[in-house]
Amino acid sequence: MKRNYKVLSLLLLLAFASCSFTTKKFSNPDKDKLLIQIITFVLEQGHFDPIAIDNTFSENLYNHYIKAVDPVKRYFYDSDIKDFEKYKFLLDEQLKNNEITFFDVVHERLLKRIAEGEEIYKEVLSEPFDYTIDESYETDYDKTNFVKNKKEMRDRWRKLLKFSTISNYDDLLKQEELAKEFDPKYEMKSLEQIEKDARESTLKSVDIHYHDNIDDLKREDYFAMYVNSIVEEYDPHTYYLAPKNKEDFDQRMSGKLEGIGARLQKRMDYIKIVELISGGPAWRSKKLDVEDIILKVRQEYEEYPISIVGMRISDAIKYIKGPKGTKVILTIKKVNGTIKDVVITRDVVELVETYAKSSVVEKDGKKFGVINLPAFYVDFKDYKNVNAAKDVKREIEHLKEEGMEGLVLDLRNNGGGSLPTVVDMAGLFIKEGPIVQVRSTGEAKEILKDRDKSITWDGPLVILVNEISASASEIMAAAMQDYKRAIIIGGKQTYGKGTVQNVINLNNMLRNNTSGDLGALALTTQKYYRINGGSVQLEGVKSDVEVPGRFSYIDVGEKDKENPLPWDEIDAAPFTPWENNYDYDTTVARSKERMSHNEQLRLIGENAKWVKSKIDETVYSLNYKKYDAENERNESEALKFEGISYYKTNLTFDSTTYEKSLFKKDTTDLKEKRERWHESLSQDVYIDEAINVLEDMKMAYPAKKVAATNGTSVQK
Repeated sequence: MKRNYKVLSLLLLLAFASCSFTTKKFSNPDKDKLLIQIITFVLEQGHFDPIAIDNTFSENLYNHYIKAVDPVKRYFYDSDIKDFEKYKFLLDEQLKNNEITFFDVVHERLLKRIAEGEEIYKEVLSEPFDYTIDESYETDYDKTNFVKNKKEMRDRWRKLLKFSTISNYDDLLKQEELAKEFDPKYEMKSLEQIEKDARESTLKSVDIHYHDNIDDLKREDYFAMYVNSIVEEYDPHTYYLAPKNKEDFDQRMSGKLEGIGARLQKRMDYIKIVELISGGPAWRSKKLDVEDIILKVRQEYEEYPISIVGMRISDAIKYIKGPKGTKVILTIKKVNGTIKDVVITRDVVELVETYAKSSVVEKDGKKFGVINLPAFYVDFKDYKNVNAAKDVKREIEHLKEEGMEGLVLDLRNNGGGSLPTVVDMAGLFIKEGPIVQVRSTGEAKEILKDRDKSITWDGPLVILVNEISASASEIMAAAMQDYKRAIIIGGKQTYGKGTVQNVINLNNMLRNNTSGDLGALALTTQKYYRINGGSVQLEGVKSDVEVPGRFSYIDVGEKDKENPLPWDEIDAAPFTPWENNYDYDTTVARSKERMSHNEQLRLIGENAKWVKSKIDETVYSLNYKKYDAENERNESEALKFEGISYYKTNLTFDSTTYEKSLFKKDTTDLKEKRERWHESLSQDVYIDEAINVLEDMKMAYPAKKVAATNGTSVQK
C-alpha cells in the first residue's frame, strides 16, 4: 500500500507539472482560489469514486456549509437564508471556475451576525432567568427553523443560554445543599444569589468563547470549514487538514499524546469522546466512555467551569490539555443522559501504551492467553522493529512458553491502522494465502497475501470485536472468519469501513509556491474486500456469536455517517479454508446457548436499549423542578444497571514470566498498569465467554479424532 501511495503521488505531481500549476502562471494569485483549484483537481483525479460536480452536488454543499457555520441556528435569519439560496445551484459552476463568491457572501454576513449575537447574549444574561416558567429547549436543531425577526432571535438566544445556565444553577444549588447537610450552621446562599452566580458563570464561558475563540478565528479558519464541506461530500473519510490542523496531526504521529488520553471529535455543537487511549488517564479512570459528551471544563484552581458547547474543537482541547500531574474537572453528559463531574489527572501518554499487551488466563488448571491490540500501528521508517504484527508474534511466543492452550485476540475499539501490518499479522495464524483484496478505480484488483509458510499459533483462536472495531480490525476478523480459522464474538456487526486513505501534502502538488502552507488532504483512494469477494463497507463483519454491547443500538457505524461509499463485491480470491481441528458449528451453537441465558449480557442489552432511548430524547425542560425531576429519574433508572460493573469472572489473570522480568527494572509503572488491566479483564463478561469458547474448541479436538477412527471423513 505504501507503493500505491508513491504511485499516486507521482501521477499527481506529473499531472500538476503538465498543468503548470505555479503561482507565477496562476491567473489569480489569491490563496483561497488556488486552494480550491488544487483541491478539486486532486479529488477528481485521485479519489476512489469521484462524484459529478453538478446541481445535486451544489445543493448538498450549500446545505452542508450553512449547517457547519451555524449548526444551532443562532446567527442567521430566515431572510439571510433566502439571500444565500440564490447560490444553492450555482456552487458547482463556482468551483469549476475557482470562484468563492458564495463563501465571501456568507462569511461577511456571518461576521455581522456574530457581532449582533454578542450584544444579544450580554443583554440576555444581564437579567435573571425564571425557572418556574414551563418551557422547553429542543436540542435537535434539524427540527428548528431559522428565526424571522429580532424578537425571535433574542428568544432563541435566551433559551439557549437558559439551557446552558440551568445546569450551572443545579450544580451550585446542590453544592449549597450539600454544605448545609455537612454543617447545619452553614448559611446557604439565597436562590436569587445562586441564580446570579449561575448566570455569571455562563457569561464568563460565552465571553471566553467569543473573545478567545471566535475573535481569534481568521478568514482562513472559516475557509478551511468551507473546503472541508466540499471534500466531505465525497465520503466521510476524505477531509482537509488546514496548516494548523496538519501540525496537530503531525504531532500526534510523533509518539506522545499529552492530556487526558482521549481522542475527541466535534459533532454538531458538541465535543464527543470517540476513543480512549489505552493506558491513558481517561482510560485508567474508568469514568469516561466513548460517545460521552464533554459539556464543561474546569481547572483545579478555578471556581467556575467553562462551557465548551459550540466551541471549535481545537479551542476546547486547549482547556482540556495541560501539564502532567495537573487536574481537570470535566462535566460529562453520559450516553445514558446523566450528567456528572469527572476529575482526571493529566499525564503524558506514550504511544507505547497503545501497543499490544498480553495476559495469561488460568481457569480450572488450564492456561489460555489474551492479547489486547488497540491499533494496527506501524513505523514505516522502522517497520522491522515497530509494527503490531511483530509485537503480537512476540506476545504469542511468550504465552506459548506459559503453556497456553487457546488464544483470545481482543480487537474491540480497535479503529484500524496499517494494511501491510494486518496482512503480516493474519499470516501468524495460517500457513499461507490471500488476506485481503484491494481495488483502485479503473485498475485491476490486487490480492495481498501471506507468503510466509510458518505458523506462530495453530491452536484455538477467538477474536473479540465490537461496533467500534474498524478498517484493519475488520480485515483481520474477516480473513480469519473466511478461513474458518477463528470464531468471532461481538456485536451484530463491526464498524463497516471498507476504504483506504492516503494523506497528501498539498504543498508538494505545487511548483514555485509563494502562497504559504496549503495544508494536506486525507483522500480515499482505494476499497478493500474480503477474500470471499464481499466488502465490509457499511455491512462490517458479522459476528459468529452475536452478543449485546453498549453500542448495540447507537448510531456509530459507517452506515450512519453522511455520504458513505456503497457496498459492493468482486470475485473471490482462491483460498483454502483452515483444516480445523474443532467442530465449528457445535462450538458456535454452544456459545449462543450460553449467551442466551447469561444474566450479565441481558442487563447489558437492556442498558443499551435504555441508553438509545435517552439519546433519542432531544427536548429538555427549562423549568427547574421538571429539569431536576428528570435528572433524578435518569439517575434512578441508571441504578438498575449498576450490577454491570459488579460482574466478576472466575478467571485468574497474570503477566507472562517475560513481562514480570521487566517489572524489576521498569520506571514507567508498568506493573501497576498491568494490574489495573487484569482487574478490568476479571470483570469482562466477553473475555469470560471467549475462554469458554476456547475450552469448547479444545474439547472438540479429541471428539473429531475419535470420529475419524470410526470411518468418518473429517479435516485434519
